[in-house]
Amino acid sequence: MAPSALASSGPMSPVAISYSSRRRFSSAATNTKHVAQALISQALQSRINSINPDECEPGGEDAFFVADLGEVYRQHMRWKINLPRVEPFYAVKCNGDEKVLRLLAALGTGFDCASKAEIQQVLNIGVSPSRIIYANPCKTTSYIRYAAGENVRMMTFDNAEELYKVKKFFPDARLFLRICTDDSKALCRLSLKYGAPLDSTRHLLELAKDLRLDVVGVSFHVGSGSYDPTAFATAVQDARRVFDEAAEVGYDLRTLDVGGGYGNDNFEAIAAVLGPAIDEYFPPSVRVIAEPGRYYVSSAFTIAAHIIARRTVQEEGSRNPSYMLYLNDGVYGNFSGILFDHQKPVPKVLKRGDEYFFESTPTDSQLTKYSVWGPTCDGIDCVSSFSYLPEVLEVGDWLYFSDMGAYSKCSATKFNGFSDNHDVVYVVSDPGALALLP
Repeated sequence: MAPSALASSGPMSPVAISYSSRRRFSSAATNTKHVAQALISQALQSRINSINPDECEPGGEDAFFVADLGEVYRQHMRWKINLPRVEPFYAVKCNGDEKVLRLLAALGTGFDCASKAEIQQVLNIGVSPSRIIYANPCKTTSYIRYAAGENVRMMTFDNAEELYKVKKFFPDARLFLRICTDDSKALCRLSLKYGAPLDSTRHLLELAKDLRLDVVGVSFHVGSGSYDPTAFATAVQDARRVFDEAAEVGYDLRTLDVGGGYGNDNFEAIAAVLGPAIDEYFPPSVRVIAEPGRYYVSSAFTIAAHIIARRTVQEEGSRNPSYMLYLNDGVYGNFSGILFDHQKPVPKVLKRGDEYFFESTPTDSQLTKYSVWGPTCDGIDCVSSFSYLPEVLEVGDWLYFSDMGAYSKCSATKFNGFSDNHDVVYVVSDPGALALLP
């Protein structure tokens, strides 16, 4: 879908424009997703066909990704339609793939960085420091000095000690007071670690004023992978209270940061609550930004993994055996989200013998019980404890997993000597993205 597909053809009310845009976007996205499936399938098959596991160099049959940059583009268009007032600042920690960052930069997003390395990576692709927020409330002193040297002025804080640190090393910073939220209905809770309690915010604002620091906004984060849209509305109300406190202290806050926590499956439900809440509590003069991460990339990445070993298990009372499959990737690699991100990746058969089955199932097959394991010698390295897959798979066959773009490659380790650097094959299923890429 080209960007022009969202343009209105004549005068319409805002409601009509919104409805028309959503309808046209949905239709165009459906068409391009059919193209996406074909491109991903072709890329997977082409890569595997180039590998001879009997003769390749050690590691030549390692797991690999296929990334569809067109899906990242579609997610951006979806964001702009549903939350037009909110400027996305992509959370780099979720997936620092350079081609993803370059596409998002071309789309005009900002970037949420949490360390010196992330800031440097974004600056290195030509992004202005004004499009970066250093959204880590508790920062390394040398990183603060680095941010000051690069003129990355926007940063968060949630405690008095951080204010003294910023005063010493970057007194010209533009500060956001991060407040605590109710993140009890999120996959990964963050308020246990970050966020100023609401009974402390006035004191922090008064201290910042005494230190002559420039507080410009309020930020919050309802937790990564939030499944309760109302948490956003409550947090917006709390932010309004802090804005009012700031005004009493003498600040004129102009920016609200509504954080991350946006899922792919429930995004419209969140937007339907968050958008009206922002409009109710904050006038148009207040700039609103957000820090989406997994929303942009989760569905854009597919991983293929090779079956390196198989073990037959004859269960008592069962006539048919089950099997343990061992892959060349696991929870110490790209499946680390199983341990810390509550992910439940679903294995699917990609290649069995000489046949490929991407997004399809053999029609003449029967289901066989499997557990799926990673390659390390650690017993917790289990990708799926219970799965049913078609037929009996052999060593040398391949499985694939969809929705592997968030908190996967970025947190892979070298434990047991296995690689943490896996290739990415790129496809572009949307002409809008293609037009923006070099």
